[in-house]
Amino acid sequence: MTTGRTRHTARARRTGSGVTGELPRRAAPCGMLVVRLGTKGWGVGTDGTGAAHGAWQAVAGGLLREAEGRSREVACDESGSDGENLAGGNTEVFAHASVALPVDVAAECVGEIRRRIRSPAEEYKAGHLLRGKHRAVLLWLLGEDGPIHGRAHVDLTEKDYLLVDRLVGLLSPDPADAVALYRQGPEVFDAGDWREFLVAANGLLRVRPGGAGEPAGEAFFAAADALVRAAPGSAAAGILRGLAARRSRAEAYRERMRAVPALFPVLNPLFPAIRRTAAHWSAAGRPVVLVHDQQNTLTPGRIARIVQSARRDGVALGGLRLVDSRDDARVQIADFLAGVARRIASDELAGRGDPELTACLRPYVGTRSVWGDARSWARLAPEAEHPDRSAEINSGV
Repeated sequence: MTTGRTRHTARARRTGSGVTGELPRRAAPCGMLVVRLGTKGWGVGTDGTGAAHGAWQAVAGGLLREAEGRSREVACDESGSDGENLAGGNTEVFAHASVALPVDVAAECVGEIRRRIRSPAEEYKAGHLLRGKHRAVLLWLLGEDGPIHGRAHVDLTEKDYLLVDRLVGLLSPDPADAVALYRQGPEVFDAGDWREFLVAANGLLRVRPGGAGEPAGEAFFAAADALVRAAPGSAAAGILRGLAARRSRAEAYRERMRAVPALFPVLNPLFPAIRRTAAHWSAAGRPVVLVHDQQNTLTPGRIARIVQSARRDGVALGGLRLVDSRDDARVQIADFLAGVARRIASDELAGRGDPELTACLRPYVGTRSVWGDARSWARLAPEAEHPDRSAEINSGV
């Protein structure tokens, strides 16, 4: 989990505070669903043997053929994007999913999902898989003997935490303030007042090019002052006082953004998620080419900068190209996974998680996901990461 800020050098790496207290008991592993490939395509059994039948062999064989190439193609899509509207959008979580499947295997998988769900919809989305009556299909897709296990990855971003991190990055010399303020704020302050503060912080950091030169963030500083007066003796109030004391930095930032807009909007989680995705898949040294669903925000200039900066920092990103998801079954699978992951993670964040589904999702979750809530991360964190360790946020491009 990433809970501090860093640039892209080890020398500049910063860490947040760790999680303390008793960790919740993990759910049992995702139930085994044995996959078979017969004359009519994919099949799902529940005999509990755990054996990898013909379908798994087909997947493995396809991946072996793919590995003979010079680079690996990985298909990507996202769910939960509200652009820079982190505090007032429609979703609390942003999920960026990626899958490394051959095109033919992905097409077989999409076909099997359609065959099992039997919806008349022309385009299937994650919502079809999340319906209770299709739970078995979802468990098959995510399960240990399913078609994407070990071949997919999900990068999660908790939007409120990313917002607080960006705010602290601008107005505080101590990056640990982000974790402390994010975790203490909801406990110390009234829920409505805390939400108003986050919305105001979003407005402070989101600057429209060429806008009028109004006083910087009047709403933000008023909201911060109201919280301080409500709980003056709290540690969170102390952090807020420090942020408010650096108003000149906020003014300078807003003037700079109005005059020369940043190539990458500071609050949009998509761009750093792409960077982390490329780093994940190329970690073994093999170059990766990302095939991404079309996004208006992924302009040629931004794509070029993402690739350039990744290569500069040692990430073997061979390229990034955009496709229409309707024309690439791999991207459709990534779309399914992103939507499912966002819903499961959002439910955990809200305290209404489904233990079985969370256990199924856990192997896919990236260790560098941007997540500040300790309780839900203890359930979502992959086994490779001890859920109470502190880590660093790597959210820049």
